Amino acid sequence: MAGKVVCKCGIKRKSGYLYFLDKKGNVACVQMARAGKKTSKKQEVVHKAGITRKVGFLYYIDKKGNVVETKMQRGRKKKKSKKKK
Repeated sequence: MAGKVVCKCGIKRKSGYLYFLDKKGNVACVQMARAGKKTSKKQEVVHKAGITRKVGFLYYIDKKGNVVETKMQRGRKKKKSKKKK
């Protein structure tokens, strides 16, 4: 997926954590649930970005730690069915 960089945050990721954009538009992280282990499930704001979301767009944190916006893929084209002879 290629998209447009909305916010250059430069977040350094820690292993075992999930990074996402919260409801307020800030980058947050939470400890990932692993098999049989209990987690606190408490969100921690990593970077205050204040991004307003647009309808029909997907927001994610890329490998460089920046917030990226890309258009969602909606409605696939149907494959042509092969006719039997």
